[in-house]
Amino acid sequence: MDLFLPAIVAFALSCIAVTVAKPIAIRAGLVDVPNARKHHDGHIPLVGGIAIFIAVLFAVMIFLPKSQAINIFLLSAALIVFIGVLDDKYDLKVSFRLMAQALAACMMIFGAGYYLENLGNLVGLGDIHLGYAGIVLTVIAVIGAINAFNMVDGIDGLAGSLSVVSFVSLAVLFGLVNSPWTVVPVLFVGAVLAYLMFNLGWPSKRVSKVFMGDAGSMLIGLSVVWMLVIGTQSSHTAFKPVTALWIIAMPLMDMTAIMVRRIMKRQSPFKPDRDHLHHIFMRAGFSPRQALAIIIVKALCLAVLGILMEYYRVAESYSLLCFLIIFATYSWSINHIWQVVTFIRKVRT
Repeated sequence: MDLFLPAIVAFALSCIAVTVAKPIAIRAGLVDVPNARKHHDGHIPLVGGIAIFIAVLFAVMIFLPKSQAINIFLLSAALIVFIGVLDDKYDLKVSFRLMAQALAACMMIFGAGYYLENLGNLVGLGDIHLGYAGIVLTVIAVIGAINAFNMVDGIDGLAGSLSVVSFVSLAVLFGLVNSPWTVVPVLFVGAVLAYLMFNLGWPSKRVSKVFMGDAGSMLIGLSVVWMLVIGTQSSHTAFKPVTALWIIAMPLMDMTAIMVRRIMKRQSPFKPDRDHLHHIFMRAGFSPRQALAIIIVKALCLAVLGILMEYYRVAESYSLLCFLIIFATYSWSINHIWQVVTFIRKVRT
């Protein structure tokens, strides 16, 4: 299938959905209000996630044949968007959000039949099969991916741009094996790019800004992890399980490092703060757009590295070791943040 047309259709549908949803969101009070943690001007409509979902929903109906797996995916996505909208409007309790995320994971496991049963040959002794223990790991993985993208959504364009990196990588990996799922990440690329146009004010600053909200970031996290599980666990696997780590490397590493720091401070791991990687760059003197560019380049480099190791069939144990070394370096940098900030300032001067 020509993938250009589905991307264009998803882009157009997303643009239309954003335009229609903005005035409705303003009248309904579905807006983001500035506070001590959120530094933006005015009340911004939280319609990006809704628009992305609507665009992908209709585009799937146009370009993909009906199947149980697709239907379950769309149903779980609708659930997450609904919970996200409620969270954007009423600031739901963490426990309620986690239950909804776990339910979405169960829909994937028991409805579509996809879960993490085989982790691959991670230690060089043969494939690691989890059996039914993989069901528990899958629920944890889904919750983790959803919250990784949700937590990283701290400056304009970041969660959306990181998701484009992940979806493009997935499209490449699925495309290499001619998987019928290739079109799904392509649809998300088109829909998210349309959202980014509004969010980043491109091509004109006069474009009315919107945010994706928790509905959008959680939808992206769910969709990415769905594609990762399908790509590694279906009957026609597209890539090795370890490669999935590289596809979501930046959101995953940022979330893990931040949650560990919060737990060490005896704080809730879900407590929002301003200690994420993008905050660090801005405290070091970079503008939000510069921080965005640096993080996206890093994410793209990690994703490309993972794809190359997959393509050239590098041993899974070496791929994992390489990822762990990079993650350990990242974690050390985060835990020695003031030394890193001082170093960056010296480099800039």
